[in-house]
Amino acid sequence: MTQWDDIMTTHQDSFQVSTPHRGTYEITDKIEQIIHQSGIRMGVCQVFTHHTSASLILCENADPSVRSDLESFLHRLVPDSDPIYDHIQEGADDMPAHIRSILTNMDLSFPVTQGRSGLGTWQGVYLYEHRTQPHRRRVTVTIIGD
Repeated sequence: MTQWDDIMTTHQDSFQVSTPHRGTYEITDKIEQIIHQSGIRMGVCQVFTHHTSASLILCENADPSVRSDLESFLHRLVPDSDPIYDHIQEGADDMPAHIRSILTNMDLSFPVTQGRSGLGTWQGVYLYEHRTQPHRRRVTVTIIGD
């Protein structure tokens, strides 16, 4: 036991996201629900996806064209079926999915304030599926605070 055990609380929960295809899937409400259930009023929320071909992004949630423009950019930057890839065992989108997840990250953190996420007005949290086929993705949310 450390001195922090008396003042800090940790809460952790996981959930699944079904992704029918490549794209962004908003998970902000589910994370807000977990923050509320934690009872933590002030602290940090850390979100992690347990996959190497999906990632998490903190993105504008008002205009969906922001996310479609991001997809267009990544499609140009990291195209499927590029002949430079050796890792193609699971298909033409396999290695691009790994690169995309590294570029966009598998974890993110943001403040918890007054028992809610401290996200900005136009921010949302999205699971970003980089594979073209359906998947079930696991996300773990850890809240640390008081």
